[in-house]
This record gives sequence, structure tokens and C-alpha cells, in this order.
Amino acid sequence: MFDLTFTIDAQDTTTPLTLPIDQAVIAGWTGRDPVARDKHIAELEAIGIARPASTPIYYRVSARRLTTDDSIEVCGGDSSGEVEFVLIGWQGRIFVGLGSDHTDRKVESYSVTVSKQMCDKVMAPVLWEIEDVRDHWDQMVLRSFAWIDDARVLYQEGTLDNMLPVGELIERAFGDKGFPDGCAMFGGTFAAKGGIRPATRFEFELEDPVLKRSIRHAYDVIVLPVLG
Repeated sequence: MFDLTFTIDAQDTTTPLTLPIDQAVIAGWTGRDPVARDKHIAELEAIGIARPASTPIYYRVSARRLTTDDSIEVCGGDSSGEVEFVLIGWQGRIFVGLGSDHTDRKVESYSVTVSKQMCDKVMAPVLWEIEDVRDHWDQMVLRSFAWIDDARVLYQEGTLDNMLPVGELIERAFGDKGFPDGCAMFGGTFAAKGGIRPATRFEFELEDPVLKRSIRHAYDVIVLPVLG
């Protein structure tokens, strides 16, 4: 069991809440459009990463990899972030948050499962109630910016209608048991504009254009030397 503290933004009120997390799941290849999904698979194949065994696929990672810090340390210069929405279960309720599935791409080329364990998964410290956004879920926007060669570039952008509906995503992972308390699940990502590449800083956001609010977070990437 691992505790993380968030602020619950309920539009008119904000409330701090510490949530116990006992399992973390990274959902991959969750695209609703098979053409867009296959584009991301091809993008990974281009850098030597094998096709997934199934689509979608659900990777378990250590819950202690989750963090709301504003910097992470990685081994070598072969990792990169990916913006994703995050679902967290608590006492029968589901919260919606924002995270980055930071992944070691060199390790990913020989084992996606192992690569998911290599880097911290950064989350924004703000959550929304899923019931506040369920009726306009598909209109919400995921977006990321990467600092590459001292320039801030748009790295990813897309609306959630390009991903599996949230109910289907949960059902495929957990069946009729429903979303479990204490689970944090990353919901998938979009292809990187210009291809996957490392950055010194990663900024990411989830925009709700209907309620006119956003969750934003950013972190610096500190590269540790690889000595052999």
C-alpha cells in the first residue's frame, strides 16, 4: 500500500485527499481508431519495439513508481514521457487525473514490461470526479510539450474520442467486477508529433473545454550516467 495526496477539484470547492494505492496499471494501445492505433504501433516498431501481444494491453507496475514530484532521475538519455489520463478508484468512486508514462525506450526495445518498471510515473496533484466529466468525456483534450534542444515544442495532442470509451477500457481490464479501489490506471496515449524522442523537461495537461478548466503538471528529467 502506498499513499499519494491530491487536491480534489469539484468546480466550486477543492478538498485535499490522501488516497491509498495498492496497484498501478499502464493501459497500452487503447486507440478507438485502429488506423491511429496502428500508427503508434508503427512508430514504436521504427525504434525497434515489438508489436503488442494484444490491443489493448494492461501492464502492471509498482505502485511506488507513482509520484507527483516536479523532477525525476533516469538512467541514460533514452527515456521519454507520454501524456495520459489516469483513473483512481476510492471507496466505490472513480477520480480522473493526469499522468506521464515515462518509459525507457532502450529497454522497451527488448521488453515493454521491464521498461515500464524503469522510470517514475509522474502524476499531477489534482483530480476530478469522473461524474463531472462523464457526459462530455470525448471532448476533453490531452496535450504535452517537450523541451528539446532548449526549445518548447508541442509533442502530443488529441481528444479522448480517439481512445476507447472509459467504460470499455475498465471492462476489458477488470470484467464485471468494476474498477477496484486502490487502483491507479493510466489510460493510453497519442503518437508523438515528430516521433518519440527524449526531452529535458516534460509539460502535460488535460483540458476540459466544457467546464473550462485544466489539470497541468510538469517535471524536469535528470539524466544519470550509465557507466557500464
